[in-house]
Parts: sequence; C-alpha cells; structure tokens
Amino acid sequence: MKNVAILGSTGSIGRQALDVVKAHPELFALYGVSAYSSEAAFLALVEEASPQVAVFSRPVPDTDVRWGEQALLDLAADPQVDVVVLAISGIAALKPLLSALRAGKRVAIANKESLVCGGDLVKEALRQGGGELLPVDSEQSAIFQCLQNGRRDEVEKLILTASGGPFFRKQREELRDITPAEAVKHPTWSMGRKISLDSATLMNKGLEVIEAARLFDFSGKKIEVLIHPQSVVHSMVEYRDGTVMANLSTADMRLPIQYAMTWPERAPSPAKPLKLWAQSDLSFYKPDMDRFPALRMAYDCLKAGGGCPVVYNGANERAAELFFSGRLGFLDIEESVAYALDRFRNQPMHDLSDILAADGEARRLVDEFQVTRS
Repeated sequence: MKNVAILGSTGSIGRQALDVVKAHPELFALYGVSAYSSEAAFLALVEEASPQVAVFSRPVPDTDVRWGEQALLDLAADPQVDVVVLAISGIAALKPLLSALRAGKRVAIANKESLVCGGDLVKEALRQGGGELLPVDSEQSAIFQCLQNGRRDEVEKLILTASGGPFFRKQREELRDITPAEAVKHPTWSMGRKISLDSATLMNKGLEVIEAARLFDFSGKKIEVLIHPQSVVHSMVEYRDGTVMANLSTADMRLPIQYAMTWPERAPSPAKPLKLWAQSDLSFYKPDMDRFPALRMAYDCLKAGGGCPVVYNGANERAAELFFSGRLGFLDIEESVAYALDRFRNQPMHDLSDILAADGEARRLVDEFQVTRS
C-alpha cells in the first residue's frame, strides 16, 4: 500500500489521479491533497475523500486545512508520503517538486514548466534525495515506455506527437481574431484552459520538446515532433535499426497517471481499452514552423540554454493570462514571447533565485509588449 499526495487536486489531472486512487484501494491510500484556488471545490473534495492532510493557498476558517507555501512543501516531503502526484500548473510547481525529490519521493509529474525552467536543479535534487521522477504527460509517458525496448545508444530519435489543436488546418491570418472560448476547445482531450490554449498555439509542444530533453537527456537534434490529429499514438521512439516503437491508447489521462504510480508494474485501469478496428484513420504531418513559430522558438531556447527556456515559459504564462483577460490577441501570444526572448540578456541559471528572476523579467517584458499594443 502506497500513501499518495495529490498536489493540485482540483484540476483536471488532480481529479483523474483521485479516480486512480479510488479504483485501486488495494494499492493506494490518499494521504494528502492541496489546491491553490476553487476553495468550495477543494472543501468538497476534502469532505468526500477524507485525506489526513489538506493544504490550501490561504487560510480557511473553521477547518483543519493547513495553508501557505511552507505547508505545501511540508506535504511534498512528508515522511508518510510514498508517491507525490504533481499536478500544480506553471512554475509554481518547481519548489514542491524539489522538496519532494530531496525527500526521496516518487514524483508522478504532470507539470512540464518546472522541468523546463529548473532542469539542472531537478537533476541535483534527484541525486541528493534518491527519489524517482516518472512522467504523467501522455507524450512523455509514451516515450518513457517505448525507451524500455532498447538501449540508450540504440536510440535514433524521440518522436513526440501533437494533436495540432483546434486550428491545425487554419492559415495564420485566420487565427488573428480567435477568441478564448474558441482556443480552449481541444478536439480530442479534456484539459484545463491553460494547457488547451498552449495546445492551440503549439506552445505546449514546444515546452514538451524541452521537457523531453530534460527527462531523457537527449539533445534537441534527437527530438522530432509530428502532428497526429487523432491522438491515438501518444509518441514514438525510433531505433537505429529502423524499428519504431509506438505507444497507443485511448485519450484518457488516467492511463499515464496510473502507470507513473504503479511502475514497473501494470494494473487494471479505469480507462476504456483502445479498439483499433474502430479507428478509421491514423495520420501524421510535419508541423509548419512558420505557421506555428512557438515550436521553432522552443528548439532555439533549448539550444541556447541558460535562462532562455525560463523566459519562454514565463512569457507564455503571462501572455496566456493577458489573452484570457482580453488584453492580448491570439497571435500576440507568440509575438510577445518572441519579444521577451529578443530582449532578454541570456545567462546561466545557477540557483532558484536566478530562475525566479528570469521568470519575473519575462513577465515584465510581456507587459511591456502589451503596452505597445494598446
């Protein structure tokens, strides 16, 4: 029996992680949960699931709920916890990730931003604490599983698949007046609005390219992206003999969540099995880097290193906030990230303070860009 802490419990990944825990009472016990917003939803979850520890971002009167950043870090490192499901969005996940790894936890990570921004710090925390880092993103989980079929020196390339989002077949000029409601209508996955937006811009896939380089220690030259609208093949690994290993399943995040929690074992899943006979078509396309420049910028940032990946992520996070509030247009998201990268003085990231400073500068530059647009 493993005690599980779900950080970010009220979001899409957090709720599905709770489904996995409920489906396997013989394997998992829910020890702790945390949330940043949606107080009513969080209190309802606590009432229903009865975790031993509950942490919210601010005080909740007349409850036993703990609150604040230190309480979150304490839960991530709690000696009673065996598995931490990290479902917090954005760079805010970096501190609890480091806390959990330094305490030797298995972290089922659904947060790419912390790896994009803090790759070296994460690697050092793994070395210090002897913890485990298992990917929950469907693409990274697929790569992780496919890599188990050969040696590292036999790998020719990692192939990340992307749905292409809702605008894959639109021309660039058609995207100028896209609304937030249109941008979050993902064609195959049910996700939160930020990741749905990132999928529409392909910024999400750019972050995943950097994330894959961090997770599996391959250069950008070894990582390829293919558009696969059906979202059945979650990613692939090509070996030097020409063999391509692919991971296929229904579009259900409970599968990679559960595998990260049970690895190296497999258990029955609450997800529906894939019926290949019902798939009329599986198609793949090379992405158009001119139509979706976010992907090209990600490769450039990975090559440049230093603070560029931090700025890429931070600028995108701030641009997304401004887009949802109506202060930036859809195409302004990519343009504001490019604006921030062009003006950032790149330098090595030695510690967490360097990362947070670069993140803050990225957000300031996006605000500066927004002023030029108003």
